[in-house]
Amino acid sequence: MPSSSLVPVFDGHNDVLYRLIQGKAQPERAFLDGDNQGHLDLPRMKKGGFAGGFFAVYVSSQSGGLDVDAMMTQPQYDVPLPAPLELAPSQRVTLQMASLLFRIERESKGQVKVCRTAADIRECFKTGTLATILHIEGAEAIDPDFHMLDVLYESGLRSIGPVWSRPTIFGHGVPFRYPSTADTGPGLTDLGRELIKACNRLKIMIDLSHLNEKGFWDVAKLSDAPLIATHSNAYAVCPHSRNLSDKQLAAIRESRGMVGVNFATSFIRPDGQRGADTPLTDMIRHMDHLIAHVGVDGVGLGSDFDGATIPADIGDVTGLPVLIEAMRKHGYDEATIRKICYENWIGVLERTWGR
Repeated sequence: MPSSSLVPVFDGHNDVLYRLIQGKAQPERAFLDGDNQGHLDLPRMKKGGFAGGFFAVYVSSQSGGLDVDAMMTQPQYDVPLPAPLELAPSQRVTLQMASLLFRIERESKGQVKVCRTAADIRECFKTGTLATILHIEGAEAIDPDFHMLDVLYESGLRSIGPVWSRPTIFGHGVPFRYPSTADTGPGLTDLGRELIKACNRLKIMIDLSHLNEKGFWDVAKLSDAPLIATHSNAYAVCPHSRNLSDKQLAAIRESRGMVGVNFATSFIRPDGQRGADTPLTDMIRHMDHLIAHVGVDGVGLGSDFDGATIPADIGDVTGLPVLIEAMRKHGYDEATIRKICYENWIGVLERTWGR
């Protein structure tokens, strides 16, 4: 899909589906034709070299009257975890967002494909088709008997984050807290352990982003798949609860897993603040640290496009070449850049999905 002069990017996380369902009469056309809102649409993806990625299904929580944005401007902050969501409304929203991705695929006339295998992704790279993966961020739509898991898997679901930053019947997410480690509560529930086993059987990727530290170690003990955090950064650079400790990074490396560098400025900046004036050198500090602790084969990009405040130097998806040029200026060679931009993601998916 991208121009031959661009380095293609396969991205670990975006929230464009959530953005598109917010009141648009024809969200699939807004994406395919381009609405120039938020960070992502197909025309801008082509311009920026965005070749594919994980498209998140996310069910939002009510703020409960809290001004979260104002809270996160303080030097220290601790945003309370939202209440758990109910099953039925979560299933309705999940089906709506999954349906939107399938409609985008259907109406794209071959420009977009929902990929179910790594071979599908490789073929999309050859043909210039946008490669998408159906991912759910927070498993609130999954019932205790896993009936919905079966239905979603057969529909194309290939990646699950058991939690967003709130509790589910499966486990506990981390709050948006700075400064703080991810050691913020109990680990997986009994149902959570069963979910991990079910995902292993189906070869559904398990996303550890948003999961607290005890839950992380529960997954590490149970799972026979690579440990993957699609959009997380290094705690040693920014001591935020959403970031990963060096001990966690070592476990990811041992499993031949993966970390996608998150563009959200609150998880990049050493001061934990949300500010678009965040320099790209701060992002590259995270890349350096992750390469040192996970290895050059275990680091990718996990933008959080359409779900976060990102550095102004990137702006939206058309700014990906700016980031890549910053990586070059920092001293990364072309082989390293290709690994971080797309090769590592395809490799870890082959190791996870088995094909």
